[in-house]
Amino acid sequence: MNKQILRLAIPSILANITIPLVGLVDTAIVGHISDAHAIGGIAIGTMLFDLLYWNFGFLRVGTSGMTAQAFGRGDREQCARLLAQSVGIALIGAALIWLLQWLFVTAALAIVPCSAEVASFARDYFFVRVWAAPATLSLMAIKGWFIGMQDTVSPMITDIVVNVVNMAVSYALAVYTPLGALGVAYGTVVAQFTGLLLSIVILMWKYRHVWLGVSFLRLLRDMRGMRQLISLNANLFVRSLCFMIVYVGFTSLSSMYGDTDLAVCSILMKLFMLVSYFVDGFAYAGEALVGKYIGMQRNSLPFREGEGVGALVRLLFLWSLGVGVVFTVIFALWSMPMYRMMTSDVVVLGRLTDFTAWLIAMPIVSTLAFMWDGVFTGATAGKQIRNAMIWAAVGFVLGYVASYHWLGTHALFVGYFLHLAARVIYLTVAWRPLVSKL
Repeated sequence: MNKQILRLAIPSILANITIPLVGLVDTAIVGHISDAHAIGGIAIGTMLFDLLYWNFGFLRVGTSGMTAQAFGRGDREQCARLLAQSVGIALIGAALIWLLQWLFVTAALAIVPCSAEVASFARDYFFVRVWAAPATLSLMAIKGWFIGMQDTVSPMITDIVVNVVNMAVSYALAVYTPLGALGVAYGTVVAQFTGLLLSIVILMWKYRHVWLGVSFLRLLRDMRGMRQLISLNANLFVRSLCFMIVYVGFTSLSSMYGDTDLAVCSILMKLFMLVSYFVDGFAYAGEALVGKYIGMQRNSLPFREGEGVGALVRLLFLWSLGVGVVFTVIFALWSMPMYRMMTSDVVVLGRLTDFTAWLIAMPIVSTLAFMWDGVFTGATAGKQIRNAMIWAAVGFVLGYVASYHWLGTHALFVGYFLHLAARVIYLTVAWRPLVSKL
């Protein structure tokens, strides 16, 4: 079973390594050619897209779990139908984003407390990057489908190409053209459409047997199984809103403490995300394998001796805890060199040292939270995933409100830590009742 986990996890980890590099490179480019205003503007601009795209997170999460179960049952037509319907939803969502873009960014910046300089850069960044919406949302659906088909190599190839193109084009446009720091937004647009084109080629070539004799438009109109997809996606939409409360709230509240602390929080959040991009490889393996095993179990297909959902989950958590321990050691020993890669601003560097303890404290609890997300996604347990994030959002809010008077910016990290702990506790308690029904 370890071989199955690693076969799916390693390609995802290799791809995910390039994902934080994009944010790190964007921040490093801006941090070295501009100032804290631009770093803050990137953080706010990115937050605006998180605000939009997290609401469509079900395109990947819901698609992967349901596809994995259809794959386990050997239902090729249902696999094809899920991709067609998810991509169709993605394109409708992109059209809505384009239609409402000006209203959205104006309203969002009106309520986000930040300086005029940061708001101006964030607005410019948004109106460039928004043109990548169809590619970005479609790639979410396609990546989820690949994972459900027990294929993490195809999304690895796509992600690496997207992120390498993003870094290269962003650097070239930011450093060698009059666009300056805004070049990172144009780089993102170019990279996203490059990735979409590549993923379409992979679908038509590698999975031509799935589409053989099948009409994409007919699948899009076919409503069989759509009720389950809509029900799952509704729960995942609520989950996304709760994610938004935590992550957007973190960035928005950090802007209240000035441009320096906003830059500090932005850098630390990117370093926190390094952990998730590694453990997500095992979480994706969990989505694919838990879903496949459930599909096989429901179709009365045989397992090898020693395999099954329970054994799989135990192994997944051993791997994810290993990731958490490694990052705890890395952050404890080499935090300052990592800070220096992100910025050369002496004031920001000095302020970052005040928060190193939080950097060290996060990896283990975050790996447990991300791993449970993968397991419950494979089980398509939408209600439990939704409820966990509701409690997580409550934990974040209560943690911040209870401590901001006397901890200042540190209160944000109290809330963030509590939101992770709430996810771990709720999903741990919810797992035994769920697995007994599978």
